[in-house]
Amino acid sequence: MNAMAPTRTAGLTGRRVRLAAGPAAAGQARRHVRAAITTWDIPVDPDTAALLTSELVTNAIRHETGPAITLAISCPPGQLRIDVHDTAPAMPAPADAPPGAEAGRGLMLVAAQCDRWSWQSVPGWPGKVVWAELARRPAPGRDTSFGPLSAPLPG
Repeated sequence: MNAMAPTRTAGLTGRRVRLAAGPAAAGQARRHVRAAITTWDIPVDPDTAALLTSELVTNAIRHETGPAITLAISCPPGQLRIDVHDTAPAMPAPADAPPGAEAGRGLMLVAAQCDRWSWQSVPGWPGKVVWAELARRPAPGRDTSFGPLSAPLPG
C-alpha cells in the first residue's frame, strides 16, 4: 500500500510515500525519486539519485521490524534530499566489507556518491531517518537563479 501526502516543511517542494517493507520497495522508491526529478526539473543526475535511493531503502527494509518504511523526497534550495524513515532501532554505520562480499557496502557507496548523508533519531518516531543530499548540478548554459521549486507531483 502506498499513501502519499505532501511534506510539511514550508518553503520547499516535497513528497512522502509510505512503502511496504518488502522486495518491491526499492523499485517503487526509485520511480518516485525519478518522477520528482523530472516533475520538479531538478538538475541532478537521476541515475545517482536512483542508486542512493536503492541503497537507503534496501538498508532500511533489511533491518525494518515493522510493515512499512517512509520515503521523503524534498527539494530545498540548491539540493535534492532523500530521507528514508524506518522503525528499526539500529543506527546505520558503514561496514568494512571485504572485496567480493555480496552485501555490506551500501553506506560506503552512499557516502561516495552524495554530497552529504547522515542519520538522526526523530522525536516521537520509533527508529530513525537516514538521508542523503545531492547538490544541484546544472547542465552547461542552464540558468540556476531560481529559488525553491513549487510544482506538485502528479497523483
